Amino acid sequence: MTELVSLSGIRKNYAGVQALKGVDFDLKAGEVHALIGENGAGKSTLMRVLGGETAPTSGTVRLYGRTVQFSGPRDATRRGISLIHQELALAPDLTVAENIFLGRLPRIINHRRLRKAASEILGRLGFAIDPAIQAGRLTVAHQQVVEIAKALSNNARIIVFDEPTAVLANSDAERLLAIIRELRAGGTGVVYISHRLNEVFELSDRITIMKDGAHVETRQTSAADVDEVIASMVGRRMSTLFPPRDGRAPGRVVVEVRNISRGQKVRDVSFSVRAGEVVGLGGLVGSGRTEVARLVFGADRMDAGTVELNGKPLHLSSPRKAVRARIGLVPEDRKEHGVILDSPIRINTTLAKMRSVARFGFLDVDKERRVAASLGAEMHLKAESVDAAVSSLSGGNQQKVALAKWFHADCDLLILDEPTRGVDVGAKGEIYTLINDLARAGKAVLVISSEHQELFGLCDRILVMAEGAVAGELTESEFTEQHLLTLAMTGSTRERDNASQ
Repeated sequence: MTELVSLSGIRKNYAGVQALKGVDFDLKAGEVHALIGENGAGKSTLMRVLGGETAPTSGTVRLYGRTVQFSGPRDATRRGISLIHQELALAPDLTVAENIFLGRLPRIINHRRLRKAASEILGRLGFAIDPAIQAGRLTVAHQQVVEIAKALSNNARIIVFDEPTAVLANSDAERLLAIIRELRAGGTGVVYISHRLNEVFELSDRITIMKDGAHVETRQTSAADVDEVIASMVGRRMSTLFPPRDGRAPGRVVVEVRNISRGQKVRDVSFSVRAGEVVGLGGLVGSGRTEVARLVFGADRMDAGTVELNGKPLHLSSPRKAVRARIGLVPEDRKEHGVILDSPIRINTTLAKMRSVARFGFLDVDKERRVAASLGAEMHLKAESVDAAVSSLSGGNQQKVALAKWFHADCDLLILDEPTRGVDVGAKGEIYTLINDLARAGKAVLVISSEHQELFGLCDRILVMAEGAVAGELTESEFTEQHLLTLAMTGSTRERDNASQ
């Protein structure tokens, strides 16, 4: 295969800190080269060098066999390189068509021709997105598609995908992976950055592992093993990421949910969670899991049903009332609903129970700092100080702040919706330990996750949802992909029993 790019000995220093330590990386035409590592390993910095967004302190960049020095991102784009970041960079007030051709629009725009050209590119990707609609009105999945269309419109020969499926539903993620396979078949070189190792192994031809700004190893995916890859990334195997469940003894019923409904999204759902128990909520994306969490937390109004906490009926018309009742929710989208990115860690940590750090009705900042620092140490939070903005943290550490808020609130029931989405493997292990510690402390925990191994490793039992209803319950002896998916896809306990015979 033809070599498209070769990075040799790339070093990057920031104020005396070595972000990259002599990294080598190459990409061939018609291959998917996965780049993996924990948050802070240097993956994104290396790709910013490739995309002309930052200049290396030293090292060589060779593109199509020639040594190059980019004058900036536009120079890299002109040379056929496109970076699709996890944080999408669309202009929300411009149309889809204008975003696709942004930077190359003529002074006098023929909107009809522009929309036609945009439709052709979107059609190649298999999406029927209106090119005249404002980009800000699209779902995140469709915004991702527009970013890919923009890259194709630039005739990119090299495309970097940074966590492209982190916020996508399973169906959209599968379609995106199919698009990447088509790009590879057409000779495009793809760099794929993801914490989802199942996608990495399914999609990539080679895997490069980075750790602490350095290149660890590159190997053919066909010759790689998941446990070995994880061990290279974090120094331990997958099986050791989940803490032992000894010391957890489910006791009294903390929450009893009876026959709750909301339209067709949640239909007659009942379940309970005991003190010291971790209960999973599994199923396909769109099965109603998040909708159930929002009803129990009072974020949405239920049409029917009841919720009891510690034997007392609740009338939750708002999340504020749920918090007062000692129910917490770490939402699926932490950046939108879980943390306040521009506020300091200390404020985010104490937000759900501010009266505990107030004195005579006024905020005691020193006490707030002490509380946040104590929780940060307990959670192994990596931050310069508790006064640092949450936006300055890695994804895993942002998630720890979202968890710390509810640890401080001392909830009786904590609902965790996709608690490790977009989090690296090492941070996942730490979050799993925190969840286990909650259960050991006698808290009731409800975990929603699309990662089946996560549910199997954390939970005492799993409720599986399908089309807004609970299709069945799995006990530990039934924790298999076959059982879970049969319930999730057929909604039938009978089918599951037949499948196991």
